[in-house]
Amino acid sequence: MNRLRSLCLMVPAVLMLSTPAGAQQLAYEDVVRNLRNPDPEVRISAVRLLREAKYPEAIVPLAALVTDPVDDIQLEVIDAELSHFLVREVPKKRKVAFVFEVRADGRAPRAFEMGPLAAWPMRAPPELVTALLNAVDDENGTVRLEAIHTLGVIGQGAIGEDHAKGLIAALDHYDPAIRAAAARVIGRLRVGSAGDALITAMNDSNDQVRYASMRALGEIGEPRAIKALTDQLTYYGKGEGAWSSLDALARIAHPSSVELFRSRLGDRDPFMRRAAAEGLGRTGYLSATEALQDGATMDDSPMVRAAMAFALYKHGQNYLGRLLDYLHIDATGRQVQGYLLEVGAAAVPALLPGLLEPEEGARERLAEVLGAIGDASTIAALTPLLQDRDRDVQRAATDAIARIKMRTE
Repeated sequence: MNRLRSLCLMVPAVLMLSTPAGAQQLAYEDVVRNLRNPDPEVRISAVRLLREAKYPEAIVPLAALVTDPVDDIQLEVIDAELSHFLVREVPKKRKVAFVFEVRADGRAPRAFEMGPLAAWPMRAPPELVTALLNAVDDENGTVRLEAIHTLGVIGQGAIGEDHAKGLIAALDHYDPAIRAAAARVIGRLRVGSAGDALITAMNDSNDQVRYASMRALGEIGEPRAIKALTDQLTYYGKGEGAWSSLDALARIAHPSSVELFRSRLGDRDPFMRRAAAEGLGRTGYLSATEALQDGATMDDSPMVRAAMAFALYKHGQNYLGRLLDYLHIDATGRQVQGYLLEVGAAAVPALLPGLLEPEEGARERLAEVLGAIGDASTIAALTPLLQDRDRDVQRAATDAIARIKMRTE
């Protein structure tokens, strides 16, 4: 928790939190005590004060109110907890790489859709993880969705065996929206023990649960699901069901799927072509190089061209520059960031010259990635961007340097 201090509004041991104009000021300890006040108005006022102050030590005492009997207090608390972990405020308009992933309104679902770079690399305390899992069974549907998506945003590295069991149990929730969200969160947090439950969920009565479960099997890299996913691809043939199964197979990237990827490289659906290219890139199947080169130049879909460039880069070819061409574009920027995060620290030296790109969006998104995969030596390359002519680039560089320090110090 101490690593967050440099990023939050710092408060002394005897913090004075300002209440509305003209009212008495309250010490931090008194505000925390008010979280236990029987009056709901007093509790919710305390939650709002602590959210405004962003005092990291408040995360654990706030967690007790995630299951408060008053719905509005629960939602205020979940939002307050989420705010401690978010790098930036959630935008009102959503920009996502896959249209299929836009499922629910609400701040936490939107934060989840922003991807893994939305949150600081800090571990959520077990008290908060437990409280959010308990809220997944709340009677209020909005509370349930906010809770499980918040867990998806903040839960990286914080899911122990017992918490994993709770997430897996959510795959059998009576609410299909929660079952689908649980699958997506399991995939994001790489809960490897969920393989059997996800394979079962591929036959769920709800189509979104089936699709999310297939994609999650790919994200956790479950090789036992290869045959079932291949059968699903055959069954669906086209549409979101087919793409979800092929995307999962592309992430597992088993050599037995190579011919399947080749056969779909010319599919009419750009999502299928994208998944096929990614699968060929990850399996390292070199005989498809010519088709990938053609697609990287001539495909009519920017996201497919980016996927082809990624595949060729994974094959060891000089396509990193071509891949970075798609970084500044809103429709493909997060997609490319995902590729760079997948490649990891090995790509850092080749990425540093990209900080001089003329496109502001490219510099901004590249700085964000370098914050996640760079080390202390990367800070020197990011530092000039603190004086960049674009404020978003300045902020991205500031956040990237802070992220590196949080990960390495």
